[in-house]
Amino acid sequence: YENPWTIPNILSMARMGLAPVLGYLIVEENFNVALGVFVLAGITDLLDGFIARNWANQKSALGSALDPLADKILISVLYVSLTCANLIPVSLTSMIILRDVALIAAVFYVRYKTLSPPRTLSRYFNPCYATAQLKPTFISKLILVAASLAAPVFDYVDSIYLQTLWCITAFTTVTSAYSYYHYGRKTVQVINNK
Repeated sequence: YENPWTIPNILSMARMGLAPVLGYLIVEENFNVALGVFVLAGITDLLDGFIARNWANQKSALGSALDPLADKILISVLYVSLTCANLIPVSLTSMIILRDVALIAAVFYVRYKTLSPPRTLSRYFNPCYATAQLKPTFISKLILVAASLAAPVFDYVDSIYLQTLWCITAFTTVTSAYSYYHYGRKTVQVINNK
């Protein structure tokens, strides 16, 4: 049982709150402000990791799940909104979203299997009962999102380099999906409650 109200957890929740704002700005084609909000979201990500690593009382199993969940929500919203703005192909966004939905479903399953009895809904959704820690693989889609978001601001929307990034991202998405499947036990570490 741990305190969920740590600074890193609050920063992760703030990043989740920035996701719909960022999506709205992109769909409305307000790319300059969207790029600024994206940088702000990146700063919250850096800060929550820095604080959790350097202050032991700020580190939590919930934070190890919240941080990647906030990243997944932010990246998913970015991909969908950038696709709506015709800056990322629909097929690539579909591939990434499907992979992330499968990963989130797996995390819910692991949570159920690792929660000690009695398994009630209130205990299942209570973040204070830590049962597993998520250790996601390092392969990220951040570079493509940043490049696509910056494309209309710096006028390189039709660049061959951006299209090359699409292909690289498709490859890393398939690779990371395989990695999550193959190294699942290393990705989710069950906490031993003695």
